[in-house]
Amino acid sequence: MVRAVFGQRKQLCLFPVLKVGSKMKTYQRWLAGFLGIVLAGFFAAGALVVWVDPFFQYHKPLEGFPYLVDNQVNQNPGLAKNMDYEGILIGSSMTASFDTDWFEELLGVRTQKLSYNGSYPKDLANIMELAFRAKGDRIKAVFMAADQGTFSAGTEEVKFPVTEYLYDDNILNDVQYLFNKDVILNYILRPLADPKDASDWSELYKPWWTDEYYTKANVLMYYEQAQEKQEALPADYFNEAVEKNLAVNIIPYVEAHPETEFYIFYPPYSILFWNDVVRSRELDAVIGRLSYMTKRLLPYENVHIFSFLGEEEIIQNLNNYADYMHYHKNICRHITECFADGSCELTEENYEERFAALKKMAQEYNYGSIWDDWYDAPPRYGTEEG
Repeated sequence: MVRAVFGQRKQLCLFPVLKVGSKMKTYQRWLAGFLGIVLAGFFAAGALVVWVDPFFQYHKPLEGFPYLVDNQVNQNPGLAKNMDYEGILIGSSMTASFDTDWFEELLGVRTQKLSYNGSYPKDLANIMELAFRAKGDRIKAVFMAADQGTFSAGTEEVKFPVTEYLYDDNILNDVQYLFNKDVILNYILRPLADPKDASDWSELYKPWWTDEYYTKANVLMYYEQAQEKQEALPADYFNEAVEKNLAVNIIPYVEAHPETEFYIFYPPYSILFWNDVVRSRELDAVIGRLSYMTKRLLPYENVHIFSFLGEEEIIQNLNNYADYMHYHKNICRHITECFADGSCELTEENYEERFAALKKMAQEYNYGSIWDDWYDAPPRYGTEEG
């Protein structure tokens, strides 16, 4: 009896085990299929990113693809690595309105814009490092906007954190780029769906301001004067910080690449900038900083320094500006023409006189008259009327 009972129990347990085993195999097949689909999706996504390469990490742009180039920090490294160029345009938003076709037209240098809005000297060094690593002595020229105020920053200070996996050459950490939802949605699928937003390669990072924003009234509407201060800064106040930045972030590239011509320019901030400088009692220090930078760089034969700070026809006409610093593309064209013909270039013989005249203009200008007529409309620089 007992044996029969035990035998019966074994018999009863056999079929559930078989059914569970069958279900497990079904689940395993389902799971394997699901994982296969997921892996295939990941592979397809990565392959799509490599093929289109919207951050240009692996190759030049595909012919005909409507690339959107609006992310300076993440797209400039790939542009520096893989685009065809002989010159680079670097600096802050003071370079944003340039058309790089002008450099080829006027100087015979095919130029790639690599701007960083609000860039510090370390930002300039980072992108020069990438460009020279990629092109070496094939870089004929570096066109650099020197916002002299930023040269008082720390030598390692950057405007935005660097995305390391885009700046290095280690493909193993590129998974953050290859499987990035933002890259796929916003830089591959979105341009395909709406190609009218595709970037113009000669005008990358151009400002959104259209011509109607470049008016005196618009500038004054958003401008707030600096607070007046009582104590003036000495003329050498910024020089120590300037020296450190030049020695760490600029001069090493000038010295390492004597075959490259460096065109460094001081952008033409509007008269309102000088109003702030005077009210803050920093005029001696600002002119001292400019003089120190210029004196330090001029001895290098491959450095050409241009100053547009005192061009009264430009800086005193607020119709040339969208705010108190950002100037119209006509001014950018003028700057490029000066690179070509040598106008506005500083030399050992003239820079002290030029800065003395700039200081005198800033001291004597009647700033109060700026507000007399908000709709004063002298023609914008470079227009047919002007």
